[in-house]
Order: sequence, then structure tokens, then C-alpha cells
Amino acid sequence: MQDLSYYEILEVSRDADQTTIKKAYRKMAKTYHPDKNPNDNEAEHKFKLCNEAYQCLSDDKQRSIYDRYGKEGLSGMGGRGRSSGGFDDLGSMFEEMFSGFGGGSRRRQNPTDMEKYPLDMNVDMNISFNEAVFGCEKEIEFKFKNSCKSCKGTGAKDGKLSTCHQCRGQGQVFMKQGFMTFSQTCPVCAGTGSAPSAHCDSCDGRGYHEEKGSVSIKIPKGIDHGNRLRVSGKGNIGKRGTRGDLYVTFSVKPDKHFQREGNDVYIAIPVFFTQAVAGDTLTIPSLTGELELKLDIGTKDKQHFTFRGEGVDDVHGHGKGNLIAQINITYPKKLNDEQYELIAKLQESFGIESKPHESVLDSAIEKMKNWFK
Repeated sequence: MQDLSYYEILEVSRDADQTTIKKAYRKMAKTYHPDKNPNDNEAEHKFKLCNEAYQCLSDDKQRSIYDRYGKEGLSGMGGRGRSSGGFDDLGSMFEEMFSGFGGGSRRRQNPTDMEKYPLDMNVDMNISFNEAVFGCEKEIEFKFKNSCKSCKGTGAKDGKLSTCHQCRGQGQVFMKQGFMTFSQTCPVCAGTGSAPSAHCDSCDGRGYHEEKGSVSIKIPKGIDHGNRLRVSGKGNIGKRGTRGDLYVTFSVKPDKHFQREGNDVYIAIPVFFTQAVAGDTLTIPSLTGELELKLDIGTKDKQHFTFRGEGVDDVHGHGKGNLIAQINITYPKKLNDEQYELIAKLQESFGIESKPHESVLDSAIEKMKNWFK
């Protein structure tokens, strides 16, 4: 992009008028602005090139020199010079384009109406595996913010505010880097343009008091780790008495035997190798009681057996998941003489079927011998 002409960078024709150039620049500046592309070096580079191109083409004098002599012709103007629109023009464009996105609008809300904190709030709650699966009722105790009546939520003594000394009431502070101008919310007044002349004694300048609250909530069946439940009208209280909502985020403790994946539940079933060979019938636990598991003859290790509808109720009421039993085959760690004899007799009773490796390995050995002939 850096080898393109200024017209190609802004994707306009060489005879484009100022309205077209400005419109093209706005579009590309929005696309490549650093606030929209954090940690993206390529986008930052393109953003700089767009600014450089607009800085030149928006000034009739610079554009005329550029059209005749190219970028080299601008070197005598101290690099790029200052356009008729200049930094002030770029700054105002940034304010307009990125209002509410790292920039800001010149039309600010009245500081006395702006809240100092979000009205919605969140609390975390730990629940057990079975409480999540079957639902329950819980009492929550929490702290919420209530706007200070003495200062009307402003944090200023008697609610009196004065112009912010940092931004001089603009709500924005501007920084110039080379040919670019950046704006950001004033760190002193948080964009309001006003600041307390003196802190409120009642709330120590915070603009609110913390109060204790409690509420009983009904946790539905099937709630899962990370799910949130909204409790309407139990959040923070604002300046005008408006109250936000309370959000409860759940953390579910794992169970010793059951492992949940969505609405499905897995359980590991230890099976002795003789049970797997014979296709035994086992009684296994489920979420609601006991189930009968009939193994296949010759059941394999890690094989799954699925019980439809024996999982967790969907929290939105869309049916139930499944219970999946995973077989973990176990083997004896040592054998006594009698067990050796029994296993030998059992193997012999299967005849050639008990030695499937011989036909495979014998052919491989014969093939290998031929390599050395």
C-alpha cells in the first residue's frame, strides 16, 4: 500500500472533488483506526498512509504540487506541510467518526444526569453438581450502590460542579503525533467536562453509598457452569432512583463420578476383563437411580454405551441429554498357579482362534527372510 499513489491509497480518481476525497478518507479511516484494530501493526500502518494521503489531497496547493512532481515535490514544504483543513479538521473528523469509540462527541450529556457507575451488576455463586442438575432455591446476599442524596450522585459538595481544569470543559483531551491528532476521554472528569469544586463529605466524593441486599432466587434445572440468571430490579440505584438488574453467574462444582458435557453426562464403569469377554450384565448408577448395562460379548476398552434421555434437563426446556457409560477394562496384576492353569485351558479350548497373531506374523517373517536371499 505504501508504493501506491495518494489517489490509489484513498481509492479515488485523480479528478475527484474534495467531497469525494473526504468521503473516501472517512470510510478508510474508520476501517483502519487503531481503536478498532488493537495490536494490528498492518492496520496501523494503513491508517497512517490514509492520513498522509488525505493531508495532501485535501489541500489544493499541496495537491497541485503532488500532481506535477509527486511526493518529492512536497519535500520543500517541510515534509507534507499543513493543509487548509489541517489537524483541526482531522481532529473534528475523528470526534465525529469515533464518538463513543475511544473518541467522543462534542454533544455531551449533562454531567448531572450521567451515572458514576453501571446500574446493572453481577455476583458470582457456587453451587453443587446436583443443585445444577435438579435446580434449587438459594438466598443471595450482596452489596449494591445507591446514589448519594447529599450530593445528588455527583460526588461534589452540595452537588456543585465546576469546569474541569484538564480538558477545560471539553470532555476530551487531544494529542498530536506527527501529522495525526488523537482524542481520548478526559481522565480527570471521565468525559463530563465538569469536576467537583469540593468533595461531598457524606460519600467522600464517590457519589454513592454501598448498601446490603438479599434476594431469594429459584435456580432452574440444567443450569451449567458460566450460565447467568437475571434478577430484575435488584441492581445498583441511580441518581433518579432508577434501579438496574442483578446478574448471577454460576460456578458448578465437579462431581466425583459424573462428568457433564452440555446436557450429556458421562460415567466411567470399571469392568474386569472376564466380564467384558463374557458380556456380563451390570447395575450402574444414573442421575435418578440405577440402570442395567448389558455388555457385548468381547466388549472393548473405552467402548461407550448410551442411555437416551438419562442426562440433564435442558435449561431452556428443550428436552434432556443422554447418559454415556464408558467402559474401563481392568486386568489382574498377578496370577497364581491355579489361575495360570485355568487361563491356559481356556485359551487351548479356543483352538486356533486364540492365536490370531500367528497367521499374520508368520507371513511377515517369511517375507522378511526373502529380503536376505
